[in-house]
This record gives sequence, structure tokens and C-alpha cells, in this order.
Amino acid sequence: MSTLIGEEIKKALNDNLVTIEPLDESQIGPGSIDLTLDNHFRIFTKQAEIYHIKDDSRFEDVTKLIEIDDGKFITIDPGEMILGITKEKITLSDTIAGRLEGRSRFARFGLAVHVTAGFIQPGISNQQVLEIVNLSHTTLALYPGTKICQFIFERCEGRATYDGRFKEQTKP
Repeated sequence: MSTLIGEEIKKALNDNLVTIEPLDESQIGPGSIDLTLDNHFRIFTKQAEIYHIKDDSRFEDVTKLIEIDDGKFITIDPGEMILGITKEKITLSDTIAGRLEGRSRFARFGLAVHVTAGFIQPGISNQQVLEIVNLSHTTLALYPGTKICQFIFERCEGRATYDGRFKEQTKP
């Protein structure tokens, strides 16, 4: 796979190999596109019992969906993880895959935007869920609309289309 940069990202957008809605031109960088934090989050509920992780486990069983108003914030304590989602819906052709990465400006505060789910399959058409973790020693406040992460595009050798459980996700 090769990484799309600068003009290649714009060309992929113009050729409809990649669609991002909504997208402001200011989000396009030299090697990635910045994505913004949506208003919907999943917070983990306190569990009195052990939750068993198996192939059919459902994260919805141990989380609750909340929505934050524009201009408001959600806090994340040290060592805590919450699920967020990008405002942008990304649609990739069957020849483009990608990687979701944090931004160094926020990593310097101890904020990570994904635990292990950084690879984005070719052919997806959805919003990207963020596994947000506070690795710092202080509580952090997150605001919807913040350019929280970046998406890096990779050209595939061959064609494939993701058809899994999260193919049309719109909430975390």
C-alpha cells in the first residue's frame, strides 16, 4: 500500500474514490485529513460483575449513549476510556483503505484517540468510532467540533469491500 499525500488526496476526492461529508477544505493537510469530534459518546457504566469477552460480546451491554450540546464538553478522567465518533462520514472506494491516528497536539496532553482499531477497511461508508483514552494525570475536557484526529489514506493493491458489523455506523 502507498500513502496518498497532498494533491493525491484532493484528486481522490475529485474522482469520488473518497467522499467525506461534511468536509471543509481547511481539514485537508499535506498527508491526511483532520476529522472532528461529534456530539455523541458512549460512556462505560459501572459493572458489579465480570463481563466476559467473547465473539458475540456487545459493547452496548457495558456502555450508555449520551449526547453533548454544542459548546458544552464531556470530561474524561485519568485512565478512563470513552467512545466517541467523528462528525464526518467517510466513504472509500474498494481500492482505498486508511488509518485513523491521533494528533500530536493532543497526544502531548496524554490523549489517545484509538486503542487498537486504527485500520479502516476499503469500501467503508460510515463515521469513525474513536476509542478515546486519557493517559495523563489530570481530567481532560473534550468539546464536540474539535479536530481530534486525522485520517491517512492508503492505495490498495487489489480490491476489497468491508461488509462487517460496523459497516454503516453512525453512533459510537
